[in-house]
Amino acid sequence: MANWSDPRMTAGAAPARAGVSDAAFDAGLRSYMLSVYNYMASGVLLTGVVAMLFANSTAGQNILINGGALRLIIMLAPLAFVLVMSFGINRLSTVQLQACFWGFATAMGLSMASIFLVYTGTSIATAFFASAAAFAGLSLYGYTTQRNLSGIGTFLIMGVVGLIVAMLLNLWLQSTAMQLAISAIGVLLFAGLTAYDTQRIKSMYAYVACTDMVGKTVVMGALSLYLDFVNMFQFLLSFMGNRR
Repeated sequence: MANWSDPRMTAGAAPARAGVSDAAFDAGLRSYMLSVYNYMASGVLLTGVVAMLFANSTAGQNILINGGALRLIIMLAPLAFVLVMSFGINRLSTVQLQACFWGFATAMGLSMASIFLVYTGTSIATAFFASAAAFAGLSLYGYTTQRNLSGIGTFLIMGVVGLIVAMLLNLWLQSTAMQLAISAIGVLLFAGLTAYDTQRIKSMYAYVACTDMVGKTVVMGALSLYLDFVNMFQFLLSFMGNRR
């Protein structure tokens, strides 16, 4: 989940729906969420196309197989985009933030291209469609539930931190059993975060609806859901995928 500024946490912030009819607010909310999902889905599509093209190119295969400094740069580039977007949201314009999002999706495609060399096409397709189905159901739950998921979200974020520590530890241990456990837990954590982030993004509309932050919030919301989906897909592929 992207760590970006939540307008609800701004000192003195108040919902921006004052004076707006319920019908107008609901229509605006639907348009807002549709924009979030459109950006997120378009980003995933761009990542997939870039990953496939890069993995099937001679230059791409050479970089992915032989490694080197260029491969390291490709692996770290998505993180750089996330940091720029998260910490620069107040300084970047909406257009600049959108450009960063598309740059991030492209960089993710380059960094994820190696899965086409490691896993079978059937495994990739199965994991993708399973993740897509789970994402759709969980995001719908997060959008429609009346239950406050903020407490669960805090627990899940702590779980992700622990998961990262476990992954770093397993780089040294090289335990297959631990890797399977990490993958299974990762799927569950990001499945939960999908519902939590959807509710969080939805609730933020009341605070940005009549402000110039709405465009930025759409992009950052799409980034959060994109990261939830892609991480769930990668952990699921690692857990159930067949290697070449």
